Amino acid sequence: MSGQRDFTQGNIFKQLIVFSGPIMLTNLLQISYQIVDSLWVGNLLGATSLGAVAVSGTIVFTMLSFVIGLNNAALTILSQQKGRKDEAGLKRYLNAFVVILTVMSIGLGVVGFIFSEGLLTLLGTPSTMLSSATSYLQINFIGILFLFGYNFISTVLRALGDSKTPMRFVLIAVLLNIVLDPLFIAVFNLGVKGAAYATILSQGIAFLYGLIYVLYRKLAPFTIPYVPAARDIRLILNLGIPAGLQMAVISAGSAAIMSVVTGFGAHVVGGFSAAQRLDSIIMLPAQALSTAVSSMAGQNIGVQNWERVRKIANYGVIYNFCIMFVIGLLVVVLAQYGIQLFIQDVDAVTFGTVYLQIIALTYPFLGINFILNGIVRAAGAMYQVLLLNIISFWVLRFPFTTWFSNLFGEKGIAMGMGASFMISSIIAFLYFRFGKWREKKLFTQKQQTSTQ
Repeated sequence: MSGQRDFTQGNIFKQLIVFSGPIMLTNLLQISYQIVDSLWVGNLLGATSLGAVAVSGTIVFTMLSFVIGLNNAALTILSQQKGRKDEAGLKRYLNAFVVILTVMSIGLGVVGFIFSEGLLTLLGTPSTMLSSATSYLQINFIGILFLFGYNFISTVLRALGDSKTPMRFVLIAVLLNIVLDPLFIAVFNLGVKGAAYATILSQGIAFLYGLIYVLYRKLAPFTIPYVPAARDIRLILNLGIPAGLQMAVISAGSAAIMSVVTGFGAHVVGGFSAAQRLDSIIMLPAQALSTAVSSMAGQNIGVQNWERVRKIANYGVIYNFCIMFVIGLLVVVLAQYGIQLFIQDVDAVTFGTVYLQIIALTYPFLGINFILNGIVRAAGAMYQVLLLNIISFWVLRFPFTTWFSNLFGEKGIAMGMGASFMISSIIAFLYFRFGKWREKKLFTQKQQTSTQ
């Protein structure tokens, strides 16, 4: 199958560089999609409409957490099947994922459409934007199958060792959104609804193109869907539920950090928000490496090649440390200019700049968490990774941020978060080195599932 790689042999470092590069670019395209959407809405419709889109986006992300977890489960199961060279098992689990994700997307779409206004009201959405936010959210829920679909196809291909093809699908969605946003918003005069229609149409075309492309090129062994075996469903949910909860822990932890930030006033909130937007770009290499090592390790775990898994982890950590250290140095020098891309308020820029300069050199340690947790996740130890995330956010990051900000004022926000990055990386290493995640067995020779 064109573009796919067998990670159970060959030069690990070369494979890591070549495989992770397209994932970085794909993630950058995903972020640019969100930025472009916000730019069109903000400039064509104003702050109220932009706020409506932002609030709705929070709900969509929360609802997607479980599905993102299922994608992580797919990466684990399918990469191990690829490593085992078990074509029958690969087809069976692909079918199970397709059926489960289809049922879930339809169910979430219906529930989300019905309760959109109620959910927005619970979040305290201002009455001035409630109507437009509800419309935007409902339209997104109508097209949620497309979002699930093209993200899942990308996950499948990465599990099979192909990181280039998924970039094509995301690029199509981004380019279409750039054109369709102003067309639907301004030319067709649909306002916020136009932005939502542009989003689902872009994702829908990308999904259909991706599906046809994969089937025509035979890049993955998809079959006509049929009811999956109960044991396959149990294994998928046994991995998918804790993986989905990981996203919920991260989302809730981020909200808790924001509660500390808001206590220092508007200028700190503004500076912190701008810094977080830059963070989402800065951390792209580490996140891409996490996905790459997870796919690579998964194939080798499937054949129990633990020495090669160890080398993948070592190369991943070294590569991450080098890249993120260089990025950290650049951030220290260019922090002010980056913050000023988003805000101009002097006090907010000052805080955002200091925040980035303090935290920048701890980025490599956060990257270590991504890499090592990605390896552990590839073994199927999802509950263990969930626990590591709980420790990272709720035992370290939130308490440290609160404690340091009480001691050192607004500068303490960055100091506390940076300290938590370093300590959590040590904990991640200790579990990677001494934990029992290697004992996790998803399959036997007869392809029976194991229990957690």
